Formats: sequence, structure tokens, C-alpha cells
Amino acid sequence: MSRENLVLGEGAVLPDDVEVGANVVIHAGTVIGAGCVIQDNVVLGKTPNLASRSTAKKKELPGLVIAESVTVCSGAVVFAGSTIGARTVIGDQAFVRENVTIGEDCGIGRGVCIENQVTIGSRCSIQSNSYITRLSTLEDDVFIAPCVTTTNDNFMGRTHARHEKLMGATIRRAARIGGGVVILPGIEIGEEAFVAAGALVTKDIPAGKLVAGLPARVWRDVPEEELLENQ
Repeated sequence: MSRENLVLGEGAVLPDDVEVGANVVIHAGTVIGAGCVIQDNVVLGKTPNLASRSTAKKKELPGLVIAESVTVCSGAVVFAGSTIGARTVIGDQAFVRENVTIGEDCGIGRGVCIENQVTIGSRCSIQSNSYITRLSTLEDDVFIAPCVTTTNDNFMGRTHARHEKLMGATIRRAARIGGGVVILPGIEIGEEAFVAAGALVTKDIPAGKLVAGLPARVWRDVPEEELLENQ
């Protein structure tokens, strides 16, 4: 890769073995590990511009930290204050906000949006065009199919009371979420649970259960042979 039109901010760390495409912007304080691949038109270490009514707090952020052998694909934007674990892939046009932690060996698909204050474990797969709202937690080995939507505001922007009641989803270890699922604020999805495609999740889901429908309800247990420990 050429490093053509590279913009490198003050104090940014960019090892010699990192592959950098054209028109890349790396903001001040960003630290990039050895062996990374940064493709064309990527922006790393961006700082947020918050709207006047935003519930996020404006404060100085530490630099973005990207561990070794991470790939950030074309057009992706990753904000300051976040940490990306080793060997993770951030897909084309993905968007990762500030104060996000992503573990090792994750796959973040094309067009995925991960909002601020999100924690994602290791070996997670978040597929194309999914939306992970602020204040969500995904534990290790979680699978998110395409076009999944999580939410965090039962008041949808109305009343000051919502500021204290914002809650994202908590998706426990090895849970699997099917395509087009919508998860309401504050929902907890248990370990190894399976949410069928198109479901609307309005209540917590117990560990190891398969749910489906509008609203989602328990149909049966997840088969033993599908549990992660049996793979």
C-alpha cells in the first residue's frame, strides 16, 4: 500500500510494518500495533462533535489504541478513546464511536455502527449493517446476524427522566441473534440463547433457550449439539 495523502497527527504511533492505503487520516495520540492493515479512506482517532441535546458527556479522550494485526477496511471510522483487540477486522464503512472496547479476533461487518460506551468481548461476530447502541455489552463468542438493531431509550428522546434510565442490551456469552432482530432497551439475553430471525425481544431471555416471534417467546431449549462447548 502506498501511504499516499497520509495525514498523521502529533504523537501518533505508526510502526514501519503497518500497511496504509491512500487518503488515511490518523489523529493525534493514536497508537497502532505491529502488522496492522489500514485500508483506503480510513479515519482513526476522530473526536466526537456532540449535539446540544446529546446525553453523552463531552470530555477529553485518550488516544485510540489498536492492537497488533488488526485490519481496518476501506472507509471505516474509529474514534478516540476506544481500544481494538488483536487480529480483529473492522469492515468497510463501519463506524466505532468513542469509549468502545472490542476484544480479540472479532469480525465487525460492513456498515456496522457501534455507539459510545459499548463493551464487546473476544471472538464476536457482528455482521453487516447491525446497530449496537450506547451502553450495550456483548460478552465473548456472541454472534450478531445482519441488520440487528439494539435500543437504549424507552422514552425516545422525551423527558429529562430518560437521562438516568438509558440502558443498552446485555448479550451474554455465546448467545446468537438472528437477522433483523430488534432488541428493546435494557434487555438481557442469556448465555447460549438463540433468537430467531425477525424477532422482537421485549423481555429478558433465559440462558440456553430458543425464542422466536413478535414479541419473542420461548419455543424450546437450544440443542446440546449446538452449544459452544460441544463444537
